[in-house]
Amino acid sequence: MKIIISPAKKMNVREDLLPYETLPFFLEQAETLKIYLKTLDRKTLQQMWKCNDAIADLNERRLKTMDLTKCLTPAVLSYEGLQYLHMSPSVFDDRQWEYVKEHLYILSGFYGLLRAADGIVPYRLEMQAKIDMGQNGVTYNSLYDFWGELIARKLAREEKFIVNLASKEYSKAVEAHLPPETAFITCQFVTYREDKKGGRKLVTKGTEAKMARGEMVRFMAERSVEDAEGLKAFDRLGYCYEEAMSDSAAYVFVKQPDKTI
Repeated sequence: MKIIISPAKKMNVREDLLPYETLPFFLEQAETLKIYLKTLDRKTLQQMWKCNDAIADLNERRLKTMDLTKCLTPAVLSYEGLQYLHMSPSVFDDRQWEYVKEHLYILSGFYGLLRAADGIVPYRLEMQAKIDMGQNGVTYNSLYDFWGELIARKLAREEKFIVNLASKEYSKAVEAHLPPETAFITCQFVTYREDKKGGRKLVTKGTEAKMARGEMVRFMAERSVEDAEGLKAFDRLGYCYEEAMSDSAAYVFVKQPDKTI
């Protein structure tokens, strides 16, 4: 079983926690993207990054001095954000750390596919970014074009059962390219909300979903979950598995209105 999650925009160098153990699978492709990004002017980069001046300044400085083989941080410790805050990888015990090293993969617009202990540097490049890049006679207009089937093929070789905890932006880079024999279960975290007529409907709240995805990884690591059945016991942040709403492609976890985070 493999678990896929999204990265976070905010990143840091954390060499003080644990050393990295491996290099990313697609370091050559990341180097190609780095070279391409360095050809772009500041205005184009900021438009691609969709950020303010301060964040653009930081990432432009990072890009100018970027070396993909130096000052590396284990991927799961490098990202910051709600998902990673609730996963809390910095306080994993040895058994939990071994679990995520074996099972967890982070999807990345820049690196493609990362294991938990892969050594990486801070970057800013979201999967939905538009590019205009030519290589070996092929033109790429998006990172989805650039990565193509590469990420999915690697995952399918590794495992025939994938738990999807990634956002749609990232999971679409994988799901459409998987062979039919690979089981792909998406965990959905939804909440009841009252509508204008006093009724209730289920919605996905982005912030709460990020928190739940991180909690789910921690839950799986703590319990050493190895199969789909083990996912159903997840009950954190007020969520409970709903059998009637779920099927073989999607496990739905509902947060009741009277539950609090």
